[in-house]
Amino acid sequence: MRSLLSLAINILKLSLLFKTAMTESSASLLFPTLDEEHLQNLTTCGMVLELSPGEVLFAEGDEAYSFYVVLDGKIKITKQIGKEEIVVTIHQRGEFTGELSMLTGGVCQATARSMETSHVIEFDDFKELLKNCPQSIDLFVPALAERSKDLEVRLRQQEKLAALGKLSAGLAHELNNPAAAGRRAAKQLNSAVANLQKQMLSLRGKHFSARHRQILAELQQQAITELQQDTELSPLERSDREDALADWLEERGIDDAWEIASNLVTVGIERSQLQTLADEMSCEAFTEALVWLAATLTMNGLVRDVEQSTIRISDLVGAIKNYTYMDMDRAELQEVNVHEGLNNTLKILHHKIKYGVTVHKNYAADLPKIFAYGSELNQVWTNLIDNAIDAMKGKGELTLNTSIEDNCVLVEIIDNGEGIPTEIQPRIFEPFFTSKGVGEGSGLGLDITRRIVVQQHKGNIRFDSVPGHTRFQIRLPLKLSKKD
Repeated sequence: MRSLLSLAINILKLSLLFKTAMTESSASLLFPTLDEEHLQNLTTCGMVLELSPGEVLFAEGDEAYSFYVVLDGKIKITKQIGKEEIVVTIHQRGEFTGELSMLTGGVCQATARSMETSHVIEFDDFKELLKNCPQSIDLFVPALAERSKDLEVRLRQQEKLAALGKLSAGLAHELNNPAAAGRRAAKQLNSAVANLQKQMLSLRGKHFSARHRQILAELQQQAITELQQDTELSPLERSDREDALADWLEERGIDDAWEIASNLVTVGIERSQLQTLADEMSCEAFTEALVWLAATLTMNGLVRDVEQSTIRISDLVGAIKNYTYMDMDRAELQEVNVHEGLNNTLKILHHKIKYGVTVHKNYAADLPKIFAYGSELNQVWTNLIDNAIDAMKGKGELTLNTSIEDNCVLVEIIDNGEGIPTEIQPRIFEPFFTSKGVGEGSGLGLDITRRIVVQQHKGNIRFDSVPGHTRFQIRLPLKLSKKD
């Protein structure tokens, strides 16, 4: 069950995002850096341009465009996937941008835009560049070929992920029907079992007095209430209670005393509760009463397990549907309950939280719904909460705060993990930057989070972090329109 849930969660994450992870080693092959000598030689072969922030070098779909080498500043490369603009990479000094289609006459597959005041070397004729600087062939051509291949792979992956998204939506719908049926059947079974147990007590306990039947019925009800409260005994305390009860039953000549004692302790029955029956009933009748009590409570426990399991499945399916907004058009603005999104995310990540993370929810009682892109907003909560759990290594305190501030909904996600090292804090929102080991992180999570909050929802995201305390603050405007 856990492995299937983990697989479903991974499919959902993939279908919601264009999360094509890139390891550091593959990034170095696709985006090599020129050494200083090579860079200086190239300045004599092309024209140096100064770019203003936001200035476009070439745009997706252009038929005529140039090849550029970055001298300073930052050049962002983006690709339009459906209605979302994906950041492919950000080029800095010594890196180059262009496509192999310059040699074949194809149209441009991406957009290049200066993020700040930058200087680049422009080469109008890529073939001439390779002719005049033949030492560049071994660096430029393989990298550009790999980029074209990588882009093609990404587009194929996007198609597969879209199909997986539809599959997960259908799977959630199909799971919901048997889960709901199982939940209804478990409730009916509970009632049927209770009636059967009452009849069994009348049949087996003919030599019981009405008073004794009443005591047994009350003990049964107390035990059922105890089961519903999910009270857990420590292994040592449980063992001590079982030993004490089993010894007491053996002294009274009860057969299978250890097995009966174990079943009774499980449901919270103690010696003091059985004393009256033991004093007033014959050994044979008392044994019969204990066997009935243990058997019926075991049956109640099993029915309860079935009911709780089906409820859990229904809750998970509901959380997944709400998390992904499967019943709505993801491309449209929707009225979103922020608290519901946070709670659904906690349910989705329950498998990582339940082993040692304590969650504190300080939700504003008057928090209004906002118009937002529901699924994308849930990506934000998932990325930040998942990072917080990782920072705490699965054990610690996670705090979620919500409030209204300056016509914005403020969401704070706080953890008491190891914190973000000071030296990397300025870079955490850069695409492909990750502090995790190779293969453990794509470096896309926080970049995607920032784009969803800032670009898509016109909000802002800030953080402060020291060892033992990291706080992310997300502000989302109360009113957002498609024109924004």
